[in-house]
Amino acid sequence: MRFNAMKHGILSRLAVLAHEDQTEFSDLLAALLDEHQPAGMTERHLIEELATIIWRKRRVLLAEGAKINEGLKSTLSSPKSVMPSAAPFQRGLSGENTDLRDLFDSTPEDNAESLKSAELDLAAGQKAAAILRKGGANAYEKARRALIPESRDWWDEHVADEEHPATAEGLAEFIRVSLEPICYRMVQEARFTPAIKAQTVGEGLRAHMLEKLNRYETHLDRKFERTLAMLLKLKSLRGG
Repeated sequence: MRFNAMKHGILSRLAVLAHEDQTEFSDLLAALLDEHQPAGMTERHLIEELATIIWRKRRVLLAEGAKINEGLKSTLSSPKSVMPSAAPFQRGLSGENTDLRDLFDSTPEDNAESLKSAELDLAAGQKAAAILRKGGANAYEKARRALIPESRDWWDEHVADEEHPATAEGLAEFIRVSLEPICYRMVQEARFTPAIKAQTVGEGLRAHMLEKLNRYETHLDRKFERTLAMLLKLKSLRGG
């Protein structure tokens, strides 16, 4: 290319850091040179300056992304703050024993399946509790069978570990103290996952931490406009 020497101009050598892709910058510069077709060193210098401004703006976006990721990482570690704020008028969203990363990574399909499973589990627990309240012959066995298999296995583990006796009273306490609160929490988390995601992103953005980057980006935009204006004026003066 006729402007190949410009790929290694003064600004080019200083603009590209050791860990950055020199070829990518050279391609950017070559495209600008091809677009503006400079005549003389002054116009070539202005085009090289345009390339360095674009390259620096690229860094600003990388820095912004890094800041946002840093904020998200911190926010994901604070479910007790995020979740109650996501739906402030709802109960059961304390953030206790919740991994925000699991909710954040879930797809709408995952979320719908989680909600369906949690509602079935909650309904089965409530049915079992109603059987126990009614009492009668074999109330304990009927209530145990009313639980979904996973909750029934969990109950059997409690019995095996002697945390509860295998009685109607023991099962009723297990449902009231352990099963229903967890099922209700899972239902609430599934219902409000979109709001929880939005709250997580909102808190993770931390706009105040991006203010300096935004000011620097504005500075680069103005510098780009001035440089381009000078280039176009020179081209106009020479009738290009």
